Amino acid sequence: MKTNEVPLLVVSSPETNITDLIIDRVNKDPKLALMSKQTSPGVWEDVTAGDYLAEVRALAKGFVAAGIEVGQRVGIMSHTRYEWALTDFALWFAGAVSVPIYESSAPSQIEWILSDSGAVAAIFENKTHLELFKSVQKNLPEVKTTWTFESKDLADLVKLGKSVSDEELEKRRTSNGLQDLATIIYTSGTTGRPKGCELLHQGFVDLCRNAQAVLPEVVAPGGSTVLFLPMAHVFARFVSVLCVSGGVKVGHQPDAKNVAPAMQSFHPTFLLAVPRVFEKVYNSAEQRAEGAGKGKIFHAAAETAIAWSMALDTKKGPSVGLNIKHKLFDALVYKKLRAAMGGEVKYAISGGGPLGARLGHFYRAIGLIVLEGYGLTETTAPVTIGRPSNLKIGKVGFPLPGCGVMIAEDGEIWLRGTNVLKGYWNNKDATKSTFEGDWFK
Repeated sequence: MKTNEVPLLVVSSPETNITDLIIDRVNKDPKLALMSKQTSPGVWEDVTAGDYLAEVRALAKGFVAAGIEVGQRVGIMSHTRYEWALTDFALWFAGAVSVPIYESSAPSQIEWILSDSGAVAAIFENKTHLELFKSVQKNLPEVKTTWTFESKDLADLVKLGKSVSDEELEKRRTSNGLQDLATIIYTSGTTGRPKGCELLHQGFVDLCRNAQAVLPEVVAPGGSTVLFLPMAHVFARFVSVLCVSGGVKVGHQPDAKNVAPAMQSFHPTFLLAVPRVFEKVYNSAEQRAEGAGKGKIFHAAAETAIAWSMALDTKKGPSVGLNIKHKLFDALVYKKLRAAMGGEVKYAISGGGPLGARLGHFYRAIGLIVLEGYGLTETTAPVTIGRPSNLKIGKVGFPLPGCGVMIAEDGEIWLRGTNVLKGYWNNKDATKSTFEGDWFK
């Protein structure tokens, strides 16, 4: 068996939880723009770290006043948006456990997740989602309270929370430590009913602090990203928390059709996406070029890009002629592609499947380094990720600090680390069958 384990670079004290990440960020620079809300198409309004924390605390007090107790589960069903992230942190400040539900979920899926998790309340994006819940509400007697984002509900919660003191909220905020439950994320359920992955505060805290240590080029104050993947997915959820911890400004785009214009107005420095997004960007550019009668130019530019990037990995590097062609096509093609993504993007994180070496080389050559990673819902997202300083295109990089990977003799991948789930909620048999000692397989 081949094993590769990397020790933690940053070790947190046992009483730490996710809320400490935003408090640490605010203590470093309360004026730093941490979020940005799109007030109208192409217009963004920054929210400082200090103001964001104040919003989180005010909403958290509302949850406390509404009767949400430490450890209780609360469902969240919504497209990716500012309020999703705000509510997530507010629930953690209240000591609660958030349970995400995909915005595309059917009533039966909503019922299963809320029922199995034992949720006592749920938050929906709008009336449409709320009506889906109401169609199965009779089977969910434990869900006593519901709120919606697209109403006055959050504002009413904030008003309700004014009766909660700062001292009471701080007691709630510090009620959880590294080994306590932060969220239950349900798997896709391709092999039966979805299983609830019990993810601890430690997984998020350790991954966030250690990812910053090994990816300073990507995750650092001054960076920015547009988040458009579903926040019910662990990949987007982890990066949402990572950006708060790392001081990276986040804009949210709920509609996949509007991602391109959002990037052009927001000017992100890095992107988070799955391989099909990068494939779509490439294919769309190719189709536009062919439609404009410039297909041959695009194809030549693409082949040059791939050849140039591949040459970077050789001892000799690109030839003089290849460098000249690369510069020419940069002016003709690559620059326009970068502009379509906002003009400032330098890195991208890709997960959820293999990107393919050809596309990896293409994007590096146009000025976008795609860092591929490997992870699962059960591992709080990333276990491995490529490094800008030691990039191997077509590979998923090295384990993050605190993570371990073992390849069994039959080729099966085993994982362990502080980011691995505690177990499957209400499913001891599944938990027992998937662990070999402390290795998740």
